[in-house]
Amino acid sequence: MKKLFTILLAAFGYTLAYAQVPTQTIKGQILDAESRQPVIGANVIVTSLTPIKGGATDVDGNFRIEAVPIGRHSIKITSLGYEDAVLQEIVVGSGKEVELNVKLTESLKVLNEVVIKAQKENGDPLNDMTSVSARSFTVDQAKRYAASVNDPARMALSFAGVATNNDGNNQIIIRGNSPKGLQWRMEGVEIPNPNHFGAEGSSGGGISALSVNVLGNSDFLTGAFPAEYGNATSGIFDLKLRKGNNEKREYAMQAGVLGLDFAAEGPIGPKGGASYLANYRYSTLNLLGKIGVKIDGDAVTNFQDAAFKVHLPSKGKSVVSVWGMGGLSSQVDDVESFRSNFKSDRAMMGLNYLRYINSKAYVETIVSYSGTRQGENYFNKEKETTYQQQFVNQALRLSVAYNYKLNSRHALRVGAIASHLQFNLFDANDAEGILRTRIDQKGNTQLIQAYGQWKYRVSPTVTLNSGVHAMLLALNNEYSVEPRLGLRWNVAPRHTISLGTGLHSRTESISTYFAQVLVGDNRTALVNKDLKLMKSAHLVAGYEFRPVSSWRIQTETYYQHHYHVPIGPVATTTPYLLYNSLLNAVDGFSADSLMSDGKGRSYGVELTVEKFLTGGIYFMSTTSLYQSKYTGRDGVERDTRFNGRFVQNVLTGKEWKVGTNGANIFAFNVKGLWAGGNRTSPIDLAQSREKGETVRDWKQSYVEQLPDYFRTDVRVSYTKNRRRTTSTISLDIQNVSNRLNAYDRYYDSKNDQVKLITQTGLIPVLNYRLEF
Repeated sequence: MKKLFTILLAAFGYTLAYAQVPTQTIKGQILDAESRQPVIGANVIVTSLTPIKGGATDVDGNFRIEAVPIGRHSIKITSLGYEDAVLQEIVVGSGKEVELNVKLTESLKVLNEVVIKAQKENGDPLNDMTSVSARSFTVDQAKRYAASVNDPARMALSFAGVATNNDGNNQIIIRGNSPKGLQWRMEGVEIPNPNHFGAEGSSGGGISALSVNVLGNSDFLTGAFPAEYGNATSGIFDLKLRKGNNEKREYAMQAGVLGLDFAAEGPIGPKGGASYLANYRYSTLNLLGKIGVKIDGDAVTNFQDAAFKVHLPSKGKSVVSVWGMGGLSSQVDDVESFRSNFKSDRAMMGLNYLRYINSKAYVETIVSYSGTRQGENYFNKEKETTYQQQFVNQALRLSVAYNYKLNSRHALRVGAIASHLQFNLFDANDAEGILRTRIDQKGNTQLIQAYGQWKYRVSPTVTLNSGVHAMLLALNNEYSVEPRLGLRWNVAPRHTISLGTGLHSRTESISTYFAQVLVGDNRTALVNKDLKLMKSAHLVAGYEFRPVSSWRIQTETYYQHHYHVPIGPVATTTPYLLYNSLLNAVDGFSADSLMSDGKGRSYGVELTVEKFLTGGIYFMSTTSLYQSKYTGRDGVERDTRFNGRFVQNVLTGKEWKVGTNGANIFAFNVKGLWAGGNRTSPIDLAQSREKGETVRDWKQSYVEQLPDYFRTDVRVSYTKNRRRTTSTISLDIQNVSNRLNAYDRYYDSKNDQVKLITQTGLIPVLNYRLEF
């Protein structure tokens, strides 16, 4: 009787403790990492609660834990025969249920006993076939990091090996490489640049068109990619869209300086797990302009975007998902010296069909469409010069992947990707009073890719990932066969050594192949049509130490050799072509005569010291020391445009529980950035005076480095959890010290001076979000 009384008293105390604190449900699905089969009977435990709460997965791998108090929580997933998984930084709010989808790796057994039990930790990549230079990131990090402003690309600027050279653009420079070398992927397939105000062939833009309302946890890779990734040389953003809630309808509204958002999700049909998720955003600046309030001066800026995902599972046999996103953006300027109208639109959608063949194999087929339309009409009123551009690119892709898990040691993945590329391209430029057409082409071509991967767990502590990727561009029959190899070795508990190497290649923008180059007497020819695929050989070695589950210390060193790089032709006397290289290009269209004779190299070392958010505190320091070189037509090796040489980031943040029973959260986040300044080519003052415009001394390409870049960003937020709603008000202050960092130099013909262009000063970004 006494024992029963004690149990009842403890239960009453626990109930009373959380009686006034809002609670929420944590649910999700646990799958086998290789076969994607449900893991039955896995234990899911919320370890941050006392006493702990938990649940177990059913025959479909689903679990559900109800009445979890709001706040940050750590979760541990265990199952007999599988390596443990630990999740930290899980945000539980009263306005939205938390859905987790976790993949467990089967443990190796010797003599029917598990000889070692590893676990998947925070930051580990979602793709189990990656060995080096990869990490996962969460949507919460994109929301929380200072200066990220809900943008995954800006969030990634805090990671090791990543830099930028333009505050007004979220393009990222990975290990000193051109931002053109980055590939964006969504739901397993390549997509166009998902940013507003992006130029032809660029990988970034002024504002992200991706909404955190629809994104799920994703991977970011910076080198030596697994064989399934092709047509990229510097990095991969492998984005995932989350599923909508399949049990109840939920909504989110957001209002801020950048835009007004509305998101909705919920079940489709009475039961069965089908769901929908949709989001729409409209530019705040344009909305204010429509009511007569102008903030952006003489410019009229407008953008809007939308995204959706429909998830349709069939019990035990197949899963169908339909997804898409699109964005429209434009800017009109009409000032004293010039008038311009710039547009950049994009759309993409796909249908994924996942079919389980048996308990060890599945096939995933993806049919996708993407299209971009970018153009500008520009008129210089002083010189009466005109510039016109209209690029329309479309891609229809079919991707098929077969995955087979032979046993706990061996897993195979093979696939093929066929892309049908259509284009309609026009560009004309007024040079010295003559409007010359630099491209006027339309047509189609194909890009064919195939790959094979083998994951071999040599022992409980050693995993080998090997494979090969092949690519063929039908436009000129250029092809590449690219071996890849990766190794991870847990040399001791909490200590891991990793190695990775591989050959990677990418195509140029279709517009560059079809540039109409002058060859004499006003005749043009498509001299770039036979350009080879640019190639990059990567070698990476890394070491990781995790003293405890919430801390990680990681270092990597790398060497990259680039060849078949487009540079000027053999007999060129044009200074720009003689001394330059497309390794210095920011976007994709080049109207110059090119040959694939250039080369380059990048090498460096990186250090990350990271504490994941536990106990209300997180910290991350990333140090990158690197060199980036190119060799042009004159045979001289020079610094690339992107050789800043070093980047140092320091981020930290603290959350305090406030209000009744600590149901609300006040958070403070700060980021400091110190990096080498932008590189530029000196201005030839005599030639600039003669021509009345900026003329560079290309023989000294990028020898001048501008002053170092310093910047501090701060984010403060307050989150209030009521019984069924969560509201957050936040203020991001970018460049809080208002330091005007140097961007570039130009010649001012009116004042006969070389002047400095500076980057953006202090920018406050206020935002309010409501979930219900």
